[in-house]
Amino acid sequence: MDYLAVFASAFLAATLLPAASEAVLAGASTSAEANVLLLLGVASVGNTLGSVVNWLLGRLLWRWREHRWFPATPASLDRASAWFRRFGVWSLLFAWLPLVGDPLTLAAGVLRVNFLPFLVLVTLGKTARYAVVLGVVEFVVG
Repeated sequence: MDYLAVFASAFLAATLLPAASEAVLAGASTSAEANVLLLLGVASVGNTLGSVVNWLLGRLLWRWREHRWFPATPASLDRASAWFRRFGVWSLLFAWLPLVGDPLTLAAGVLRVNFLPFLVLVTLGKTARYAVVLGVVEFVVG
């Protein structure tokens, strides 16, 4: 069982780099020796830590947002900021969503969201998403 591959794919998927962590997790969970709870924990920790990297980038690198190398486009930050204006810190429960989730965690850093609520909400949302993925695999594969 390659828990490191699950961790790495989950971590990368949470950063602004594209990765298919759900597919890696689903594949790993079909192995006969898979410990599903351990897979859930490894994927959740990896994905949450990737979001922490985004939060730190937002917190520390905002002053360079106009540079080409900045890790988010102005449009994605605008979408993420709109989520924050509408839903507040609770929007972090949806940090797992495609397209808006990663910029949302970056925006949380930019907007100086306190780390503890950030960590709790992001972890809850991402763990719930992976639990659903694992539940669907169990239902389909049996």
